[in-house]
Amino acid sequence: MIERIGLMNGWLFSPEWQDGMERRAEGHSFVPVSLPHAATELPLNYFDERSYQKVSCYRTTLPAFSLSGGRRAILRFEGVMAAATVWVNGRLLGEHKGGYTPFEFDATDRCRGDGSDELTVRADARERPDVPPFGGQIDYLTYSGIYREVYLDLSAPLRIRNVRAECASPLAAEKSLTLRVFAANAGGAARGTAEASLLDPSGRVVASVSAPVTVSAGESEFSLELTRLGGLFLWSPDSPTLYTAVCSLKGDCPGEPADTFTFRYGFRTAEFRPDGFYLNGERLKIVGLNRHQAWPYVGYAMPARSQRRDADILKYELRVNLARTSHYPQSPRFLDRCDEIGLLVFEEIPGWQHIGDDDWKALATENVREMVERDWNRPSVVLWGVRINESQDDDAFYARNNALAHCLDRSRQTGGVRYLERSRLLEDVYTMNDFSLDGGAVALRSQRAVTGLDHDVPYLVTEYNGHMYPTKKTDSEERQIEHVIRHLRVQDASFGDPLIAGAVGWCAFDYNTHKDFGSGDRICHHGVMDIFRIPKFASYVYASQTPPSRGVVLKPVTRWARGERSVGGILPLVVLTNCDSIGITFGANEEIRITERGGEYPNLPYPPFVVDSRHIPPEKVGAWGMVWEDGLITGYVGGEAAAVARFAGNPVGETLAAVADDRELAAGAKDATRVVVSVNDQAGNPLPYGDAVVSATIEGPARILGPSTFALIGGSRAFWVESSGTPGSVRVAVTAEGLDTRILEIDVR
Repeated sequence: MIERIGLMNGWLFSPEWQDGMERRAEGHSFVPVSLPHAATELPLNYFDERSYQKVSCYRTTLPAFSLSGGRRAILRFEGVMAAATVWVNGRLLGEHKGGYTPFEFDATDRCRGDGSDELTVRADARERPDVPPFGGQIDYLTYSGIYREVYLDLSAPLRIRNVRAECASPLAAEKSLTLRVFAANAGGAARGTAEASLLDPSGRVVASVSAPVTVSAGESEFSLELTRLGGLFLWSPDSPTLYTAVCSLKGDCPGEPADTFTFRYGFRTAEFRPDGFYLNGERLKIVGLNRHQAWPYVGYAMPARSQRRDADILKYELRVNLARTSHYPQSPRFLDRCDEIGLLVFEEIPGWQHIGDDDWKALATENVREMVERDWNRPSVVLWGVRINESQDDDAFYARNNALAHCLDRSRQTGGVRYLERSRLLEDVYTMNDFSLDGGAVALRSQRAVTGLDHDVPYLVTEYNGHMYPTKKTDSEERQIEHVIRHLRVQDASFGDPLIAGAVGWCAFDYNTHKDFGSGDRICHHGVMDIFRIPKFASYVYASQTPPSRGVVLKPVTRWARGERSVGGILPLVVLTNCDSIGITFGANEEIRITERGGEYPNLPYPPFVVDSRHIPPEKVGAWGMVWEDGLITGYVGGEAAAVARFAGNPVGETLAAVADDRELAAGAKDATRVVVSVNDQAGNPLPYGDAVVSATIEGPARILGPSTFALIGGSRAFWVESSGTPGSVRVAVTAEGLDTRILEIDVR
């Protein structure tokens, strides 16, 4: 485009649609809002999910812009839940069904460009049976509103609608890059000049090309070739090198502006084979988690910073190497960050078990197109999910989806997530939700036992655990231990089977759901982190499987309370760590050093230490008696102390902690940061069963999402500070009875 204008501010909103709102009619009540926006904000739990399933109205006035030189005015919506109808100046532009994929309308013929053009959107958040994923029951909420970005793109008459980059030999020392340009021409057939450049991360031009082209009326395609590309770096999780491609198209008419299209690209190969997953020709065991793009109170409607933060949590806190976007295409901002930090992505179309009628299927197939065309240049995306999650076989439907994905993108394989054994494999990878671990002996089945085939195929486990053993952050220590063990067992089984490419756990974060699922409180407590992104013990199963050079992990799975377990004491004690050895000190007794890891998990890179009575010298057993003492667990790497975990023998609430993820927010558009609050004991640990009432007050151009007074959950909880986009200083005060107030200063710049 020539220019992109963000339309995130200056909207008016009505929670109830009334006929005639597409025209400027008096008598309708509107309130000012900014995007992304939730049409209905929800409580944390125990609400009626039907409260957001309604039709609402959004209206804004477009800024002044010039249509000289044949410019086109294109309105682009990144996501409106779940069906959107759009008007400009009361004249219909069109309707889009589906809440997870982008759409755009050419509004040129509807606009004056003088700053008085009115854009109106009817956002229908009802669970309409004609729109995927609806028609049956789904185990997640879809929320409401214009929850992603909206743009006004000013383009030239000859417009670049999209570009697909393809590198036939990414591993070659000298590479070539084919840029398939998809152009739109608002006039008759025209001649012009197309140019393309590839820039390295520093902005230096690596290569460029220019060629005359003829662009037919309507839609047309042509290719540009960047050749003899030497000295380039590959994209990988450890070194996610991104290059920038800039394409331009200019008509030969004097004074006609050039239209440009810019995107990032990473050179890499990604292939699922019968003996595992290979990235850049090297075998990589996939260790992943599923992610819902949902937060408390506002659902999907969180700005870019929060979307990007989730990718950082997955990569740097949970330390997994792949995220599955269950069960729909997720925010471009989340995927941007995955590209930047080297987090692999399995992306799939919207759906959960239900398959609708032929029209419904046609929309689902269109979802494949919209998903692939949006994200086909992303190096992080290594697999397209072209099947409705956990649905029955439907060969004609899925053969069509699979063929379309391959037609649009020849560089990636396809998968289709199922839970059925012997399901017909129409895709490239047999992607399977394996919930066989129910506390018994089997953690994962072999792929042939699942597929029923007489030969090996590319095979990936895409879900496990989750609903089989939901665990709240406040659950007892014994349940927490079993939760940890189940995640350990599945990952150990995955690492031990070379015919399984990897395993993607259900799931990263707890999430809100319908009344028919979860714990009755409208939350599925299936995550290894809670809904506020605060870790449960099981999260350290994943973090501990990376080398200490990436950060030392030491997490004993204990509340350190003598009477917490039904049998008393803390043994056996599971210690999740990537340290070489651990030392345990109880009270004033001498340290007990342990070097032997748990033999039950022979395939894990870093099995846990499992401490039981065998590790305690007989003469020391009595010291672990009726008088409960402070504890110290030390992790050693290379013989040196690398981490410590301290525990108070008589824990009391000593300090109130309030920590913001960010101390600066960006002005100009809505932004948000999380504040984690906890009441900590003398050793700095959140009180595991503390439910202190906390109040937060705020001054400045921001607000608190959700209630400002709330009870902690298991000693900790979080809230988000959402800025209005106006520059200024934000002051947040957090208080709890009997503890010192915490003050946070956040600058909106």
